[in-house]
Amino acid sequence: MLTKTNGYLAGYDYTLNPYVGCVYGCHYCYVRALPVARFHPGDWGTYVDIKQIDERAFARELQSARRRGSVNIFMSSSTDPYQPVESRLHRTRQILDILLQDLDAFDFLLIQTRSPLVANDADRIRALGKKALVSLTIETDSEDVRKRFTPHAPPIAARMRALATLQDEGVQTQVAVSPILPFGPQFPELLRTVTQDVVLDDYFTGDGANGRRTAALQIHRRYHADELSKWYTKATLHRAYQRFVAVFGQQHVFRNQNGFLPPAMRRAEDRLRPSLRPDEAIQPPEAPK
Repeated sequence: MLTKTNGYLAGYDYTLNPYVGCVYGCHYCYVRALPVARFHPGDWGTYVDIKQIDERAFARELQSARRRGSVNIFMSSSTDPYQPVESRLHRTRQILDILLQDLDAFDFLLIQTRSPLVANDADRIRALGKKALVSLTIETDSEDVRKRFTPHAPPIAARMRALATLQDEGVQTQVAVSPILPFGPQFPELLRTVTQDVVLDDYFTGDGANGRRTAALQIHRRYHADELSKWYTKATLHRAYQRFVAVFGQQHVFRNQNGFLPPAMRRAEDRLRPSLRPDEAIQPPEAPK
């Protein structure tokens, strides 16, 4: 169940994916370009394979990992642990129950999802205390934008309600504005009502290939013509950072990889000094003939 990490998730020791595949099939998802998707039958977003979890074997695996050193877990790197099938099969809940049986077997668990289903496990996650953080993705406050980039993902309002529930239950949360999509002027204030921390990420760092993976996905076609020069640019991160800092305070806004690290490992953020003009946009690749 545990896979050694590297690259963007180097701050973690292991990733944990309860499923293979993801029916949300977001258009910008970098996993589309990885071997786990390229060599799987069917198009990304159309399938999900269910892992069978042997509770005793997983408990032994955790204990073995603990004997080797630290056990910081990122769940999940190539699937959503709370995609719709979780409501019936409860693979992620099963994992949480195993972790709860031996809190000394791991150091930290980050739960990365875009699904409101995570709120159904608020009691279990709360019981993990400071050893767990829910990072819930909300890239925009516009349903029009959401439907263009992530048409099969849960509505924004449902995610907001889930965050409010988690906050009321005392669960440690953050919002991942990842990647930053076109949003309105009140977006930071909206998020501030449901969480204390925000992590901002863009294509050019977050896809692990300086934006090349994203460009290959032709993501620029999802933008309206008047959005490209403002939102599909390396300067977007700087503008968003300044706006969120004004609402959350600098100590609660993180960028790129730093924002996905276990909180104890995060470095203090310095204000970003852009090396690009605010209007310097990325030139999208030429469309195939």
